[in-house]
Amino acid sequence: MKTNVISLDNQTVGEIELADEVFGVDLRTDILHRMVNWQLAKRQSGNHKTKGVSEISGTTKKPFKQKGSGNARQGSLRSPQFRGGAVIFGPVVRSHAHDMPKKVRKLALKVALSAKAKDGKLIVIDTAKTDTAKTKDLATRLATLGWSSVLVIDGAVDGNFALASRNLPHVDVLPQVGANVYDILRRDTLVLTKDAVQALEARLK
Repeated sequence: MKTNVISLDNQTVGEIELADEVFGVDLRTDILHRMVNWQLAKRQSGNHKTKGVSEISGTTKKPFKQKGSGNARQGSLRSPQFRGGAVIFGPVVRSHAHDMPKKVRKLALKVALSAKAKDGKLIVIDTAKTDTAKTKDLATRLATLGWSSVLVIDGAVDGNFALASRNLPHVDVLPQVGANVYDILRRDTLVLTKDAVQALEARLK
């Protein structure tokens, strides 16, 4: 599949052939759903914690004698039925990450790229470089191109471009090694440089 290559000045500078096995895969929403769940689960900190009976500070003395008081028998004031007591089956520090086969992860990235291409929201540019790190200059260029929510993926991110885009809302910049399904789907437009296209095709074919 052929597509035009444009510059950041919105000028057509050539054409590029996109590999169908990477950018022409059938849409699989189930695969995208699994991949996004996997990514979000993996990034969870998992540092939630409540105290069990053995961790509560307090006396180990029996509150009152077993029989004769007329009250229900009790063994500890640290039990969950008392104020300041333990939490039963509360959350513990753990990892929420789960396994995902490499083939499924690879397929999910292909599906995400193909979905953007099919919707006409995949744009290829020659380079993502700016002479200065001025946010205002880059914002003007992006506004001219009509990119309000965009993910830019380059082979190796240019320093000035990264600095200029850092304070722009809804604008993300990633190297091709960091290309992932969640970031591709959360932005409306996907912009790839020619270097990124070549690297992604070599990685995913």
